[in-house]
Amino acid sequence: MVDRRSIVIVGGGHNGLVAAAYLAQSGRSVTVLERLDHVGGAAVSADAFPGVDARLSRYSYLVSLLPRRILRDLGVDLQLLRRRYSSYTPEPGGSTGLLVDHADAAATSASFAAIGAAKDAEAWSSFYDGTARMARALFPTVCDPLLRRSEARRLVEDETSWASLIENPIGEVVEGTFANDLVRGVVLTDALIGTFAEAHDAALAANRCFLYHVIGNETGDWDVPVGGMGAVTSGLASAARRAGATIVTGAEVIAIAPDGEVRYVAGDQEHSIGAGTVLANVAPYTLERLVLAGGSSSSGPSPAGPVETAARPEGAQVKVNLMLSRLPRLRESSVDPAAAFGGTFHINELYSQLQTAFETASGGGIPNPLPAEIYCHSLTDPSILSPELRASGAQTLTVFGLHVPDRLITSGNNDAMRERLQAAVLSSLDSVLAEPIDDVLMFDANGAPCVETKTTLDIENALGMPGGNIFHGPLSWPFVEDDAPLSTPAERWGVATKWDRILLCGSGAQRGGAVSGLGGHNAAMAVLESQ
Repeated sequence: MVDRRSIVIVGGGHNGLVAAAYLAQSGRSVTVLERLDHVGGAAVSADAFPGVDARLSRYSYLVSLLPRRILRDLGVDLQLLRRRYSSYTPEPGGSTGLLVDHADAAATSASFAAIGAAKDAEAWSSFYDGTARMARALFPTVCDPLLRRSEARRLVEDETSWASLIENPIGEVVEGTFANDLVRGVVLTDALIGTFAEAHDAALAANRCFLYHVIGNETGDWDVPVGGMGAVTSGLASAARRAGATIVTGAEVIAIAPDGEVRYVAGDQEHSIGAGTVLANVAPYTLERLVLAGGSSSSGPSPAGPVETAARPEGAQVKVNLMLSRLPRLRESSVDPAAAFGGTFHINELYSQLQTAFETASGGGIPNPLPAEIYCHSLTDPSILSPELRASGAQTLTVFGLHVPDRLITSGNNDAMRERLQAAVLSSLDSVLAEPIDDVLMFDANGAPCVETKTTLDIENALGMPGGNIFHGPLSWPFVEDDAPLSTPAERWGVATKWDRILLCGSGAQRGGAVSGLGGHNAAMAVLESQ
């Protein structure tokens, strides 16, 4: 007989580990099944280049939405470092740029003036004051049962910001608030990370993406985890094991039955395990296929019924990791490269360029120039480099290219597209530098340049994220509509599926996405409330 208090968690990404730790702490019997030979999913560090002693955050790279409350509850000692600089955005084809410095308001205002956007400096402060108010209102609710839309609106107490960010396409407020093309683009990029949409997207997908980018921990700051993203995973995995959870790696789940039976393959042998509750730390699209393979049960629809309803997700990015012998020189000689790369470095992300890139990609082409943004983890956290690399001045770069939808990639063209996209990223970067990026690239022990490129299909193959979608599907608001059903714990916590004994616990849950732990936390809370 299956112990109704037993839990099987499908997928050992960071959300699965959060859920495992909470539930094991409560005395539940918890087993985590992970397909890969290590846990962490996208939140991992890796020696990406042979002979180069640097632990790169290979997929995810910054932390904003992981509540300190989760870290405290689980006893995870994770150090997060704040970046002094918010962003640097060079003017395409020019020799000036916008440097936003958290520590020097006067210098930031002067930088706005230098690009001919002096009037936008005050608008910038006012706009982000509004997002900060929304962050202080909404972020404290993400570890609680879901609010309804009207409750969230009353909590925000700012009708202007609510209308601008939640009711109307984000492009309206961007165009109505800022005049400068570059400034508009910097604002809009937070609405496009991992989201293929235009500024005036009527479905408001860009708005939802933007909201999650500005509410993290009530500040919207994106911090650098000391030790790399692998430090997040190791802390959560240790917490789960300390609490008594069993973590099985190399265990690929092949089917989930609605009655709680989970079949998986490990060591070339098929195994079966029963659970009172199954937590799915996989995309809803993937879950439906696992249930379809799992057989019918009295507790849920038969696979002959309406099981396949989730649309296949689509990612929209290319990820490039690089190792540099030093930071490249900038066209704006008065700006220290350490300052420019100390925050988010935007390349070819004018508002107009972003729209053109969207139109090009929608038509099946690769944007030229490719809009992208860059993060230099090692400037803030040199611990990911060996002492020798630190002494040499070497640095890491992570490039996140926008508007590269998965529809452009097939298994037949993936290798060729990877080369084309890598070339597009490096060309885009070269267009805003004073020297070619090739001049500062390091080489690995085999004599190959230290450049690693991941297409959406590469991400799908490596991490099991369908379509390479880093959010497991479309992002949802951190609240539900006023008429949404909230009669069960799973519904109240935003983790319900159509099968009573199967809950979402990953990025595809309500309030999921990014390295936040919210899917795992909220699934665990739903289980504890129901048992």
